[in-house]
Amino acid sequence: MELVTPDIGLLVWMLLSFTIVLFILKKFAWKPILNMLNEREKFITDSLESAERAKKEMKALQSDNERILTEARAERDLLLKDAREIREKMISEAKGLANKEGERLLKTARENIQNEKMAAITELKNQVAVLSIEIAEKILKAELSSDEKQKSLVKNLLQDVNLN
Repeated sequence: MELVTPDIGLLVWMLLSFTIVLFILKKFAWKPILNMLNEREKFITDSLESAERAKKEMKALQSDNERILTEARAERDLLLKDAREIREKMISEAKGLANKEGERLLKTARENIQNEKMAAITELKNQVAVLSIEIAEKILKAELSSDEKQKSLVKNLLQDVNLN
């Protein structure tokens, strides 16, 4: 039982050694340990505040990103609409120009056909006139081959002229 109940001298020495260890710890270790704990606490607090700020910034960035995406989509839709309108306008203008050009070509072709028709008719008339003259010449040569026929033709012509 001696181990369970300590002696007074042992208690004094234990108390004295504990006081010395406590003094040494207080003098050399307590302040650095407390400073280190305070620094650690401050670092953790700053980290938590920084994390909270980062979280708020992330939310702000997400809302900005969503807003920017919405604006970009609206702008894209507007650009696509404008591009469609421009395409339709260009197509309609091209169709109009093609129609005008087609009409102009048809008009030119009709005029050319008419001109060629008139030229062909004129040429045909000229050929008919030349053929008629040649036929008349041949007929006259045949009829006026003798002197008697010539005299009789001149007489008939003179009678016609006198009568008129």
